[in-house]
Amino acid sequence: MTSATRHESSRTLLMDKIRALLGPGAVLENPAEIQGYCTDARHKFHAPAVCVCKPRDTAEVAALVKLLHAHGWPMLPQGGNTSLCGGATPDDRLPVIVSTERLNKLRAVDPFGLTIAADAGCTIAQLQEAAGAEGLLYPVSLGSEGSCQLGGTIATNAGGTAVLRYGTTRANTLGLEVVLPDGRVLDMMRALHKDTAGYDLKQLFIGAEGTLGIVTGAVMRLYPATPAIGMCWLRIAGLAEALELLQLFRRHAGRSLTAFELMNAQQLANVLDHGSHAAPVEGREGWHLIVELADTASADLDALMVGILEQAFEAGLVLDGSIAQNLTQAEAMWAIRHSVTESNARVGVSITSDTAVPVVRIPEFIARATDAVMQVHPGILVTVVGHVGDGNIHFIALFAHDLWAALPDRQAVEAQVRNAVNDIAIALGGTFSAEHGVGQTMTGLMERYKTGSELDLMRALKRCIDPGCLMNRDRVIGPAA
Repeated sequence: MTSATRHESSRTLLMDKIRALLGPGAVLENPAEIQGYCTDARHKFHAPAVCVCKPRDTAEVAALVKLLHAHGWPMLPQGGNTSLCGGATPDDRLPVIVSTERLNKLRAVDPFGLTIAADAGCTIAQLQEAAGAEGLLYPVSLGSEGSCQLGGTIATNAGGTAVLRYGTTRANTLGLEVVLPDGRVLDMMRALHKDTAGYDLKQLFIGAEGTLGIVTGAVMRLYPATPAIGMCWLRIAGLAEALELLQLFRRHAGRSLTAFELMNAQQLANVLDHGSHAAPVEGREGWHLIVELADTASADLDALMVGILEQAFEAGLVLDGSIAQNLTQAEAMWAIRHSVTESNARVGVSITSDTAVPVVRIPEFIARATDAVMQVHPGILVTVVGHVGDGNIHFIALFAHDLWAALPDRQAVEAQVRNAVNDIAIALGGTFSAEHGVGQTMTGLMERYKTGSELDLMRALKRCIDPGCLMNRDRVIGPAA
């Protein structure tokens, strides 16, 4: 019997066992049916899979993983498949995709302890709705919150637009339930805000992108709802003014300051010219800020917003501005912010960074990164959008479709742009991966920027927990694990 024959026989036996384990309708094998699971959200990566498995609960996930482990078969955990780094897309090893989409039950909401327990397949919108029904708030807010799943946001330590006030997903995770690569279940579903009993093992799996285990459940923090929302859109001359305004809002609004978002004129033009959005202010030139305040009393919030903006205009920090008069207008402002990815795709091909630098270094970072990418190619449309309050700036080198098609070596140009932007971020004390994860697009950057001791320890953890490298292999820390 040849090696290929033995492999095919092993695959056939494995598939028979998977079907028997999960039952009818829980295993997708037709290439047409699994196409969407095998392609990433940006349509940059695609590879086949043996099948897509949809277990119904943690016990079925554990039994499936134990079976795959026994056969030495690679497995790929997948949530909503909204990764921007190809972290949940198959490679050429023909893995079994373990989808958590049917693990979608809300387990408990505790309004006294301010916690919510849920399956990993629940969408962020589900958590927000369940919290809202109790007069509470789940604060992680993303453009894809209607489709991205809790487990995926934990696996990537997702950020979003409210990090300034509430922190990242990591800061809001209290407990986890994880299926390890050998099928054992690690139950850490403790709804405690304080627990110092030994190593905080849940932290290993937050941001690990499914390389160490499959998150099947979680206990997350909730907060009192802030029904009063104050929104404004400001056009400003430059980035120095953005930092001055951030300090002004921090001094006077304190904890009411929820979001402080930045975009440049090119990014605004991309959205307005390739969508149905109305311009929020007169003129597109300069830089633009979206500022959100949230509290419990609308009258106090309105007065606070007006008072801060009066000071801002008197100090010459703002060229033009618009205050949302109602929820509809506020949602229209956020719709512009959440449309950047779709709009940019219509303009051309984006080489997007996920950098973060110390807040005070943002102007220097953007200026130096702009000079650097223009030296790579003068035809680049420099597009900037980001979260000023936490230093996370998405610096985007955008190539018009015809310009991109004409490049003789697109892969080399992309590497030049990425390295130029990320080198500057690192030199300024920053990072190349702030909220999107590493996936498969940035494993080379881990080698480039992480110290040897950091990588050695990460790889030692991988070998300890997944010695066969069966779970989402070669992601995050690369093939040297």
